[in-house]
Amino acid sequence: MGMMLGKITVETPKYEVLHTSPDYEIRRYNPSVVAEVTYDPKQLKGDKDGGFMILANYIGALGQPQNSKSEKVAMTAPVITKNPPEPEKIAMTAPVITTGDGMITMQFVLPSKYQNAEDAPKPADERVVIKEEGEKKYGVVRFSGVATDKVVEEKVRKLKESLEKDGHKEVGDFLLARYNPPWTLPPLRTNEVMIPIE
Repeated sequence: MGMMLGKITVETPKYEVLHTSPDYEIRRYNPSVVAEVTYDPKQLKGDKDGGFMILANYIGALGQPQNSKSEKVAMTAPVITKNPPEPEKIAMTAPVITTGDGMITMQFVLPSKYQNAEDAPKPADERVVIKEEGEKKYGVVRFSGVATDKVVEEKVRKLKESLEKDGHKEVGDFLLARYNPPWTLPPLRTNEVMIPIE
């Protein structure tokens, strides 16, 4: 019942809040180990969140874990999604060249008991990659509701404007962090847009 009402009962990444403003927070995240999968949604019946099932199978969220130790790995939050960067709008010329591969990367942050990649069970599915993420600094905005493309695009735009206005330099593409399962009532969901900064 708690999950339907938005209560987050699983481990979340550790961070320190360095600055708080009315529009966002600046956070420094501790190093972590992640399981990630990069995929083309077209290969998963057009499902932009299709990587979730691949990662859920690795940790054993849906039955027998698909990893070398058959070890269940505790679910954590958030589920992190990296979308391809937005194409830059440029005046019309000829010829027309299309770039951007449409690939999506989804990550599960593994429980903190896994201090380095070698500690985590090896995935049975070669699409799943275990890697270490170093300490990182992000500008973060939290919001509730359904994280539609339109909502996320607006949150990213506003966060970028606020960070730039306050003199923070972006050093990468935004991440979307979703903390709740899809059956959580939308007004009670916790989502965040995170932009890496210097």
